[in-house]
Amino acid sequence: MPAPLVISIPHRLGREEARRRLQAGLTRAASSLPMLKVDEETWSGDRMVFRVRALGQAAAGHVEVEDDHVRVEVKLPWLLQRFAETAQAAIQNRGRLLLTKRD
Repeated sequence: MPAPLVISIPHRLGREEARRRLQAGLTRAASSLPMLKVDEETWSGDRMVFRVRALGQAAAGHVEVEDDHVRVEVKLPWLLQRFAETAQAAIQNRGRLLLTKRD
């Protein structure tokens, strides 16, 4: 089984504000990508477990919100492994947009 895709996104928002922004973010992000469908999004404290579907393939993972960064871990099926670099860049970009402090 391939290693999970692990992404760390730094932020300066603090844990509570980062979690608040992310709680609304996954569904919004999926709505802007017609090929991505959110099957599950379950929050428990500062951890979210999710399952998404893209190109007919299911991927699962979790998000851990920390004081100064967010850690995303996604297990991609073998078919989606070909798109791992693209997925990593998309997750980092979307995460930075959600977690950028607006003054």
